Amino acid sequence: MTATGDVFALALDTTRATFRRPFAAREALEQFWFVVSVSWIPAILVAIPFGAVIALQLGTLTVQVGAQSFTGAASVLAVVQQAAPIVTSLVIAGAGGAAICADLGSRRIRDEIDAMRVIGVNPVQRLVVPRVLACIGAAVLLNGLVSVVGVVGGYVFNVMVQGGTPGAYLSSFTALAQISDLWVGELKAVVFGFIAGIVACHRGLNTAPGPKGVGDSVNQSVVITFLLLFFVNFVITTLYLQLVPGKGA
Repeated sequence: MTATGDVFALALDTTRATFRRPFAAREALEQFWFVVSVSWIPAILVAIPFGAVIALQLGTLTVQVGAQSFTGAASVLAVVQQAAPIVTSLVIAGAGGAAICADLGSRRIRDEIDAMRVIGVNPVQRLVVPRVLACIGAAVLLNGLVSVVGVVGGYVFNVMVQGGTPGAYLSSFTALAQISDLWVGELKAVVFGFIAGIVACHRGLNTAPGPKGVGDSVNQSVVITFLLLFFVNFVITTLYLQLVPGKGA
């Protein structure tokens, strides 16, 4: 319970420190570029089979129920609403978040964090805020990239493997999909990126002494982030389906 409270406290401190000066703009840009550089290729490689599996599964199901014309719409909804934000966030947490946690953990065991506090530098404002914003920005941009790759992959596999009609696949986009589906996907990316950055920074700042402590913190940050992402995804999806007209029962 203490660790949970510390995570929420760090999230609040980070939110407040984001709007204070001085803002470490250069650090934020460097971290953003680093997170994107280590995440975009794995995200694309994971998005292709995700889109293919979704398209193949939905294509088989729609054929069985006689609703082949809705294969494209269902695939796009599944990719944009669910697969893209989750894939993006898992990759960011596993690649960028792990590196962020290891970096802060190494600073922790070398007493650099305590030294910053002694000289009057706020570690949250100087180190945590740029990294959290970098994770959020990378998640938003990569979410769009993964969405496009997933939809294209689903289209290719549905048309080439299952013999679907390209025109029917494309024309069904607007049958069920709405612009709100894209917005909820981006909202998930923002929230998931924030969670990944906060958890990675929290575990890095609370690393136990020694190299083993750094390794344990990295492992804990990835596992905790994965669990939180799936739980928060369930909550956001449930609220969206209940609150948006035409989505709930």
